[in-house]
Amino acid sequence: MKNTDFLDQLSTRYATKAMNGEKVAEDKIERILEAARLAPTSSGLQPFEILVITNEEMKQKIRAIAFDQPQITSGSHLLVFAAWDSYTPERINHMFDLTNEVRGMRNEGWENYRQFLLNMYGQQTEEQHFTHTARQTYIAFMAAITQASYEQVDHTPMEGFDPAALDELLGLREKGLRSTLMLPLGYRDVEKDWLVNLVKVRKPLTELVTVID
Repeated sequence: MKNTDFLDQLSTRYATKAMNGEKVAEDKIERILEAARLAPTSSGLQPFEILVITNEEMKQKIRAIAFDQPQITSGSHLLVFAAWDSYTPERINHMFDLTNEVRGMRNEGWENYRQFLLNMYGQQTEEQHFTHTARQTYIAFMAAITQASYEQVDHTPMEGFDPAALDELLGLREKGLRSTLMLPLGYRDVEKDWLVNLVKVRKPLTELVTVID
């Protein structure tokens, strides 16, 4: 796919308001998840997990705590992004140890950075941690949206749900996680989606970008 084609995909993507129930192929889902996995995160810690929900009963329960948004149940897959509730030493050490294992080496500078992070996060509150980890989910979320656009899979970014209720429903707090975003994936229902034929509206670059040279 040429760069212009990729931008065309982004220019025509939109927050799908009605989906037709058609299943998305698993290989497409895997590539969307892989894009989220490869996304950059602060210090490479990847402080989040992604839940992939296809169970219809569970999707109905989630819809009930998400303003009855129909894409949750009419979509094929529902991705729930959940951030770490805190940067524990165990979590930090796991990622540093994994890096050492994969690279097959230990680096003094890298180990010094490990201690820096352990000390820094050790002086912060859990809420400060979550504020930071939650922001990291948005980076991965955007990578997933971009890949979904590339795969020509429709999607709806969602913050409109009760996070506490979703955390309880999915047992997230017991796992040290808190929900931040949801992403239904599927295919648009052109007969029911009022947004499907409307022109995409974005600010022009002249209003959005300031060049300092």
